[in-house]
Amino acid sequence: MDKRSRVTVWRSRLTYATLIQILVVFELVLSAMLLSVSYLTGNLYFKGVGIGLLISWVTSALAYFVVKQAKAGAS
Repeated sequence: MDKRSRVTVWRSRLTYATLIQILVVFELVLSAMLLSVSYLTGNLYFKGVGIGLLISWVTSALAYFVVKQAKAGAS
């Protein structure tokens, strides 16, 4: 099996809902890392980016659950 077909198999198993969940968790982890770095270094830039990602995480998590509820109600 060559590399191209392995990537295609991996992508075919990845659903839209799983991708959204992965991205939401990634935003949370990245914001926690940046906030930790800002705390350790005292850098305000990292703190601002970390807070921005935290706001983004809350927004996307809420949107995920609202859409999930709407789809459950529609079926």
